[in-house]
Parts: sequence; C-alpha cells; structure tokens
Amino acid sequence: MKIFAIGMNYAKHNEEMGRKPDRPAEPVIFTKADSALLKDGKPFFLPEEMGRIDHETELVVRICRLGKSIPQQFAHRYYDAVTLGIDFTARDLQARLKKAGHPWEISKGFDGSAVIGKWMPIDRYRDIQAIHFHLDINGKTIQQGCSSDMLFRVDEIISYISRFFTLKTGDLLYTGTPAGVGPVSINDHLEGYIEDEKVLEFNVK
Repeated sequence: MKIFAIGMNYAKHNEEMGRKPDRPAEPVIFTKADSALLKDGKPFFLPEEMGRIDHETELVVRICRLGKSIPQQFAHRYYDAVTLGIDFTARDLQARLKKAGHPWEISKGFDGSAVIGKWMPIDRYRDIQAIHFHLDINGKTIQQGCSSDMLFRVDEIISYISRFFTLKTGDLLYTGTPAGVGPVSINDHLEGYIEDEKVLEFNVK
C-alpha cells in the first residue's frame, strides 16, 4: 500500500502559510510510509520530541484498481470510497528541514501521521468535487472546507500521479487541506465529518 498526499491544494491554506494562493504549475506530491497509517479510532500519541504537531484535515480517496498513465477522463473509475483523514505535520521540524534545503519527509511521514476514518462509498455523493467536510476539536469546529475549492481536482491528481507511480488497489490519496491548520495537544478529542456524518474520531495521548 502506498500513501500519496498533495500539498498546496487550497488557496486559503496557501495564504495562511505565507504562500501565494495561485494554483501551482503542477500538483505538489509527497508520500508517507505505510507505518504512518492510524485507523480504527486508535489514539494518536503525540511525539513531543518533534516539537509542534499540526492537524491538516483532508478528504481521502481509496484506489480500487490497478492503473498506470491514467487519462484524466477515466480517473473516476480508479477510486471507490472516500473518508476524512488527518495529515499530521511536525511543523517546527518541517521548517528547519526546508530552511536547510533538506527533504522534509520525516516531518510528514512519521509513525501515526496519517489518520484515516470510516470509508464511505463514493456513489453516496453527487459529485466528489462538491463534498463539505469539517474537523471538531473538543467540541468546537476548527477546520472546514469543500472539495469544490481544490486547486487540482481529484481526477487531475490521480492522472498526474499515475504518470510516475503504478496505482494499486488499496493505495490512498490525501487530497490537501483547507485553511485552519493548527497544533494539537495531549487530551484533545478530534471528530471529523463528511457533510453531517461523523467518519472520524480519536484522542491525542
């Protein structure tokens, strides 16, 4: 199983991070190790030695068939379910690595950094590019977004990734985070919703 993620895919998030809101020339892709996956509501153990850990709430799609060099018009055939996930980011470490000109995969791909919720069949939704979602922390809505605001649409991303990687059944795609990212703390209770349905719930330990 491979875990793909896209950065800089929502204009307002780009602005809050001090970047231009414009759509990049190409999707910004990175990967996470399979040991990053955290599912079934298990707690996230905060790696305090890594400094500030930020939540980034994202729609996640599940690849359902083998594919390589997939034309964009056929990309919708290659995923069958969607859920909400958290792309945890060691923000202090990421900043230090970027400043030094080093790769920053460690800050994104550490154990437990890819939280995943309950899968929902994609045919439950009228349009994958019209899905609303939000994250509550300790009962308060902290992040919210809509897939219509993505700079790169899901089918575009899948087509692009498949130029470089063979997609396989069970691979995951984190599609980017809207504005509102921020740090988590021990004893935080996180709940994630697609539309009005809770699909994600876990605690920070």
